[in-house]
Amino acid sequence: MQETATLVIGDQKIQLPVIIGSEGERAVDISSLRKETGYITMDPGLANTGICKSNITFMDGENGILRYRGIPVEELAQHSTFAETAYLLVNGSLPTKDQFKEFSDLLTEQSLVHEDLKAFYGNFPSRSHPMGILSSMVNALRSFYKDLKIHNEEAINITLARLMSKVRTMAVMSYKISRGHTVAYPKPEYCYCTNFLYLLYHSPVREFDIHPLLIKALNIFWILHADHEQNCSTSAVRLVGSGRVNLYAAISAGISALWGPLHGGANQAVIEMLKNIQTNGGNIRPFIERAKDRNDSFRLMGFGHRVYKTYDPRAKIIKKICHELLNALELDDFLLDIAIDLEEAVSKDSYFIDHNLYPNVDFYSGIVLRAMGIPTNMFTVMFALGRMPGWIAQWKEDADNPNWKLYRPRQVYIGSKKRHYIPIDER
Repeated sequence: MQETATLVIGDQKIQLPVIIGSEGERAVDISSLRKETGYITMDPGLANTGICKSNITFMDGENGILRYRGIPVEELAQHSTFAETAYLLVNGSLPTKDQFKEFSDLLTEQSLVHEDLKAFYGNFPSRSHPMGILSSMVNALRSFYKDLKIHNEEAINITLARLMSKVRTMAVMSYKISRGHTVAYPKPEYCYCTNFLYLLYHSPVREFDIHPLLIKALNIFWILHADHEQNCSTSAVRLVGSGRVNLYAAISAGISALWGPLHGGANQAVIEMLKNIQTNGGNIRPFIERAKDRNDSFRLMGFGHRVYKTYDPRAKIIKKICHELLNALELDDFLLDIAIDLEEAVSKDSYFIDHNLYPNVDFYSGIVLRAMGIPTNMFTVMFALGRMPGWIAQWKEDADNPNWKLYRPRQVYIGSKKRHYIPIDER
C-alpha cells in the first residue's frame, strides 16, 4: 500500500502520495494540489522542491555523498577517465573495451570544427567574456549540425562526442584567437584531456611536453564537475529543454546559467579574492574577521556549499591532487601561498567549523587551474566543459520521459488589484 501524506487546509483534508527514492529519499507529490484545493506551494529558490525523478546522480548533502549512476565519485576519480565517466553518465553504465574504443574514436572524429565557425570569433568585441562567446558558439552549432531526432545509443554517443570535442576545440580557439596565436588541430594519438592541453599550450616554436600529473589533474577536475544533480545550470537545461528546443539551445542556456559567480564562476571569484588579499599585503586575518562579521557583506569565496552541510566530497579529492600538483611543479606563486595559508587558518577556526564552512570544490579547483596555467577568465569555461556530459544526460532523461511536460512554475501575485487606464492628459 502506497504511503501518503495528509494535508489539512481549514476544513479540507487531502491525501497526497509519497514518492520514495532508491536511497530512501521521500517526496510529497503535490501535482494535484492546485486542482483539488486551489492552493499552490511557495518555495523561493526551490530548495525543497523536486522537479523530476532521475536515475543519473545521487547526492546526500548531510553525509557528503556523491555518486554517478550509483558509483561513488571517489572511485571514478581514482580509477576512471573523464571520457569514460562521460559515457557512464549518458549511457547509464560503464563501457566495455570495445564500446570505449568506439567512443574514443568518435571523440577524435568529431574534434574538428567547421572552418566557417572561425569567422564568428572575429566579430565578438575584444573584451567579450569567454563564457558569452561559448554560449553563442554552442547555439551556432545548430546551424551546422542537425537536431538529435533518434534517441538510440549510436545517435546519442555521436552527439555526446560532437559536443564534448567541438566545445573543447572552440573553447581553446576563443583563448588562442584572443591572444593572436595560431590555433592547432587535435592529434588522434592523444586522449581527450591530453588533446585539450596540447591545443592550449601548443606553440610552433616549442615542442609539446606536458607533465603527466597535469593530465591526471585535468581528468579529476572534469570528473568532479561532470554532474551535480539539479543545480542552477542543470535545471536551466531541463527547463529550456522542456520547450522541446534543440539540444544545442538547451546546452547554451546551461552555459549562461553557469556563468554566474554564485555557480560556475565561483572558482574565478576565489582567485580574484586571493588577488585582493595579495594587494593588501597578503595578510589573511582581516579578511577572516570580516567574513565572521554578520554586519559585513563580505564572504570568503570557496567556503561552504548550498547543499553540503559537511565537507564537500569533491573537495577532499581535488585537495589531494592540488597539493600533489603544487609539490610536483614546485611553483613559486605568492597567490597559491596565500590560498594554502587561508585554507589552514579556516580549517582551525571554530566559527567556520560550527557553521559548516569548509573549503569546497571551487576553492581548490581555482588553485589547480591556476597551477596548470589556465587563464582566470577561462575558469568557468573549464567548468562548462566538465559539466557537458551531465547536461546531455539530464536533457536526454527528460527527452526520453513519456510524461515529459513543459515546465511552468506558478507565482503568488502581490501587485495592484484591478484598476482602469487613465488617458495621459488626465494623469
